[in-house]
Formats: sequence, structure tokens, C-alpha cells
Amino acid sequence: MRHMLSRRQFLKSAGMTTATVCAAGLLSACGSGSSGSSSGAASADTSSYTILYSSQPSTLNYLTTSSDVEMVVGANCVDTLLEFDNKGALKEGLATSWEFDEATLTWTFHLRDENWVDMNGEVVAPVTAQDFVDALRYLLTPDYAASNVGLVTSYIAGADEYYNYQVNLTNANNGYVGDDGTTYTVDAAGVVTVAAPGAEAQTFQPVDFDAVGVKAVDEHTLTYTLTYNFPGFLSLLVYLPYEPAYGPLLEEMGDQFATSAETTYSCGAFYLAEYIPLESWVMKKNPENYDADNVFIETVSRIYNAEADVNGPEMVKRGEIDEATIGADILDSWLADESTKDLVSMDRPNTNYTYFYLFNFMPFYHEFSGQTVEGLDDAYEPENWAKAINSTNFRKAFLYGINNSVTLAVTAPEGYEGYKLNTVTPPSFCANDDGVDYTQCGDLASITEFFDEAKAKEYRDAAIQELTAQGVTFPVKVQLPYNPSTNNWDRQCQIFKQQLEGVLNDGADFIDIIITEGPSDNYLSAVRRAGKYCFQLCNWGADYSDPETETDPFYQAAGERGGRYAYLRTGVEDGFITGETADAIMAYMTAVEEAKAITGDINARYDAFAKAEAMLINNALVIPMGMSVPAYLATRLNYWEGQYASTGFSNKRLKGIHVLDHYVSMSEYEANRDAR
Repeated sequence: MRHMLSRRQFLKSAGMTTATVCAAGLLSACGSGSSGSSSGAASADTSSYTILYSSQPSTLNYLTTSSDVEMVVGANCVDTLLEFDNKGALKEGLATSWEFDEATLTWTFHLRDENWVDMNGEVVAPVTAQDFVDALRYLLTPDYAASNVGLVTSYIAGADEYYNYQVNLTNANNGYVGDDGTTYTVDAAGVVTVAAPGAEAQTFQPVDFDAVGVKAVDEHTLTYTLTYNFPGFLSLLVYLPYEPAYGPLLEEMGDQFATSAETTYSCGAFYLAEYIPLESWVMKKNPENYDADNVFIETVSRIYNAEADVNGPEMVKRGEIDEATIGADILDSWLADESTKDLVSMDRPNTNYTYFYLFNFMPFYHEFSGQTVEGLDDAYEPENWAKAINSTNFRKAFLYGINNSVTLAVTAPEGYEGYKLNTVTPPSFCANDDGVDYTQCGDLASITEFFDEAKAKEYRDAAIQELTAQGVTFPVKVQLPYNPSTNNWDRQCQIFKQQLEGVLNDGADFIDIIITEGPSDNYLSAVRRAGKYCFQLCNWGADYSDPETETDPFYQAAGERGGRYAYLRTGVEDGFITGETADAIMAYMTAVEEAKAITGDINARYDAFAKAEAMLINNALVIPMGMSVPAYLATRLNYWEGQYASTGFSNKRLKGIHVLDHYVSMSEYEANRDAR
């Protein structure tokens, strides 16, 4: 006799407790076999994997993107020097061995034999050390507007100087004039002069790419020379900016590189065989790959469907696709139905991404090199908003008024306490030399639960008094956008609005949260990067195993323009963030710089970064929300076989994973999880 499972019983069987969630991200995976009974029979074909996608990538160029959906090709079709196994340990990739010379700060990598293949899987050329050099040069070319260039300029010797010169040279060649009237000119010798009104002109001598600390010693020997002994460098290599690209193809295609299957070469587990925007893309197993024996999927097909959330589960029922997300709106019915309850399991927990709420400190039009921030539409009263967020009291009303448990319960009906965060960095991300978790280091150790209705109202009342004197009108309009292609984001926004307005508008007309639907395609470019929001949920995926990576969305070096989630220093430098908020921002910037300068003493380094992060949170410049909640899935994949890491894109790789002849049940998921 088969027994029905209630949602509560199902979630308990999934192990949704704090201890289980924290442990699950560190569990080792099972082998290629799977245990438990077969459930939800689908096609017996175990050689292919088909899934829908609803958000159209704006590019497949893995060298320049940092968007989640745009990483798929780079993660699966291009190998890295090192890679993580399914237990989160670094191992050989394209490099078979490596060593570090502390005296010269130089890492040397010895490459294996590997080939580039085209869209037909035919060999084009061998992968050489020069391909890593050419890829880095491409990334450091301002015309290509790489979003992750800071992962190179901060750590590779000479890269920052070269890139800055290239930016200034590009501005000069394009006749660019800054918003403040800054001009750029170049003479016959290549010397660039940057003249800002009221300031002494600066000159920049030509910097050749040979000055950058990346060298192809020979075809199979690659060196990187660092700016300092950076503790997280090896883990950084398992990420997009340090992937290779075939030099002649880069030179030929320029900004058209990796815009199609024809313009993309592969050297990874798969090759890109087909890409038709708003239709499909297909990856096929690369028989030329050195590790082809550990690639068990022959064909990966991603099919565009704007209504994937609705259509995907129905297509699973018919056995037409191999995976779909089971949203909270249908989870109950699937668990209650004998024909579907054994089709539901979960994704492997991912500790890489954390979520936080961000205020828009750039509500006005700004033009940066390679990037334009349009700012708020007039309907959302940008002048009023700019004054409001300049108030620490206003922001702290949000900090203490938001109950993250309520919002997290949308995607984690039970067990949400295991995903809630009071810090930007999640627990178990890294630990100091004494084994102390980073979130328990320094000033972060004293940060606990913020939600407190009484405190929220105290800060609200103080903000009303302060801002009324400055001419702010109430309620303050708060544009809160969401991406309709992201499961349950719209529902989270509705719950968030009800919860926060219920606290802050109790006894006052304080805020008016206006929920807006953004585009499902190119959401980041159209909304967050364009400054088309007042307040929104953002996420960040760590790039390497060191707390410095958690500063990337917020930290700006002096004079650094653009390229961050929050334009904090820009707001101070441009004069529309003032007073104690400006002081807090600059104190944070200084604290980050002091922490980055500590390289020999890991304990001191972690304490210093903890001090900086605590400043960011305690001044309500950012509001932590939670960790990524694993999706409920109907899937034919055993994700516990796949590569795992708390940083980079390893969790997106399909290498090492088998397609089963059935959809995974929750009991089988648990058995796969526990087989370690």
C-alpha cells in the first residue's frame, strides 16, 4: 500500500533544519549509481538531458559576463586550469601540476595536451599557454566591457596599470567627455592626458601588455605573477576570467566572439553545437576532452519557453523534458497526487550565492566608461528618494523592520531559519587559521537577529522628523522590481510589501512600496545596472575562498567609476551622499583597504574584513537576507555526483553526472546525499 505524504512530512524528510542545511553544502557525493526505488518513469534514454529556460542570455561570451544564465557555456564547454571534485576539493584540470615561487610571487602551471573543437566537434588547434594569455588580453580590452575585470586587475601584476591606460586611451580615441567636463586626449607617442575642470591634468604613459604578469613560457607552461601573495588565488582560477580562449578566433571575431555556435570554440566536457536566440541551444559531449570518460551525457538541450515555470512541470508529467522546477504554488498538489509525489526531490544545496537587499544610491543619470546608469523614472521621485536614503534613520527603519523569515517562507515553507542570514557572508564559507568560522570573527561575531518592530518604529519616527525638515514628502515611494522569470520572486515581493508596510506604516504614512515587473530577458542590464529601482533583492556569488570576494558588490577604490552593485563611493564623490552616511561609506572603504593589505596573517586579515562587513551592515548600507534555498525539482539527474564548490561556477557543470531512467524521488535524493 502506498502512503500519502503531507508537505510537513515531506519537508522533514528533506532535512530542512539549520544543521542539515549547513552540512548538506559540504557533503561528499555518491558514485554514479543511485539507490532507492525508481519513481516517475520517463524516457529510458539516459544519453540526453533536456531542460527549458525562460531568461534569454544577452551573451554567451564567458570572458566578459558575470550573469548566472550566461555562465552555462563557459562552465561546461571550456575547461579551467584546476577544478573542484564533487566533495569541494581542488584537483587537476588543464594543468597537471603547479608551483609557487614566493620570492617572485609567481605561480607556474604545466598544461596537459588538449584540443579546441568547433561547433561540429572537429579539432581546430591545440590548447596552449598562449590561449590563456590571449584571453586575458581580450578581457582587459575596455571595448569589450568585461563585467569581471576586477578579478584580474586586483591580483595580476601590471594588469591594473595596463587596463587603466587602455580605458583612458579608449576615451581619448572616442572623444569621450565626462559628466563633469573631464577630457581625454592622446598625442603621437601614445601619452594620454586627462584634464578635469579645476584640477591639474594627469598624463598616462603607454603601457604595453607585456607588462602584465601573465606569460606563455612555452606551449605547455603558463605563469601568473601576482601583485601580492593573495590567499585565494588558486580558487579564483576556477572562474570565467581565467578561462582560455583560442587567440586567432578572438582576433578575428572581436566583440562578436561567442555570440553564436559558429563563433565559439570549446575545450571542455561539451562543445556548443547550436545556439538560436529565443529558441534553443545545444551542447554535445566533446570526445576530444581529456576527461571524456567521466562525461556521461551525450547531448544537453536547453529550449526557450517564456512560460517555463508553468509548462515545465506539465512536460515532466509527459516525460518530454528531464527537469523542471516545482514551484511553491503547485508543490502541495504534486505531493498529494499519487502520480507525481515520487517525482519531487530537491536541488543540491548551494552555499555559493547569498541574498541581500540593496538601496539604490545612484538614482540619477550617470555615464561611466562602457556603462550608463539611467536612474529612477520621474514617477518614483528620485530627488525625494535621494534625500531619504541619505538618512541613516530611514535605512535602519528597514534594517529592523524587515522580517526575513516571512519572505523566506515563500520558498522554504519550513526550515527557513536554516537559510536566514544576518551577515552578507554565509556561515561555513571559510575559516581562519584557528578554525573559527569567518562569521564569528571580529565584529561579525556580535551581529545577531535584527528584526525588532519597536526599534524599527523608533528609527522611522526619527527619520520622519529628520527628513520632513529637509523637505522630504511622505510616504516615500519605494520602487521594488522583480524578474518574472525567477520562480516565486513576485510572491516574495508581495509578502515583503505586506510585512514591511505592516510594520513601518503602523501609526504613520511612511513608505509606499511599488512593485514593478522587470523584463524576463536581460533583467540585470535593464534594471539593476540601469539604476531602475529604489530597493531590491540582489544576490552575489563568491568568486574565490577568501572574505575579500564578499566586498566586490560594494567596495570602490578612489576614483573608481561604475562596475559595482552599489555606487557608494561615487555617491560621496559626486556630493549627493553627505553627512554621517558619507562618513560611514568612507570608513567602510578604508576598512576594506586595510584588510586587503594584510596578507601574511590570516587571522588578522579575517578580523579586518569582518570589521568592514559589520560597518556595512550596522550602518544599513546593505541589509542581509539569506542563503539560496534549494529548488524543489522533478529531475532525472543525481546532482550529488557533480562538481561542488562554495565559489565559482562548478555547481553549473554537468560533467560527472548521469541521466537516470526515472525522475528522482525524495528518498532516493536522501540516499544519494548520504552515500558518502
